[in-house]
Amino acid sequence: TCFRALCCKGPPPPRPEYDLVCIGLTGSGKTSLLSQLCSESPENIVSTTGFSIKAVPFQNAILNVKELGGADNIRKYWSRYYQGSQGVIFVLDSASSEDDLETARNELHSALQHPQLCTLPFLILANHQDKPAARSVQEIKKYFELEPLARGKRWILKPCSLDDMEAVKDSFSLLINLLEERDFEPSRM
Repeated sequence: TCFRALCCKGPPPPRPEYDLVCIGLTGSGKTSLLSQLCSESPENIVSTTGFSIKAVPFQNAILNVKELGGADNIRKYWSRYYQGSQGVIFVLDSASSEDDLETARNELHSALQHPQLCTLPFLILANHQDKPAARSVQEIKKYFELEPLARGKRWILKPCSLDDMEAVKDSFSLLINLLEERDFEPSRM
């Protein structure tokens, strides 16, 4: 019986899969971050027009991320791709112009209040922290009015850059924790 317990455990249990939507303005770094997480070459990365889907493997889960392009003419269609999402990744360029930051703020506010997203966990990544003009997480939190707007919601705001992918992976692990917590909540009748 000891031998059987050691050698005959069978395959490991399957990892849970979560469907996420990833949004943010063009140039915020969505494609680059997701490509790095998938261990893809950083060469030849181009802005997403329309959408792309990547399966991002983690030790304890697989994230099926639907990345939506961030151009002006595409953002108006974002909501058509929200259905079925279990979480949201919002990437912003923390070193962007005031105008772009204002647009990003409006888009995040819209997403946080959207009926298909408002109950979901949000991972907000303040990207490009390696650039001199980058705003701190505290500045972003205040400017985006996250405390009053997202009160009662489950959200995480983290700094990130391609230079520190460990921090990015840690941020995604926190999101996975929120997704797992949601799995164990009793269903409401």
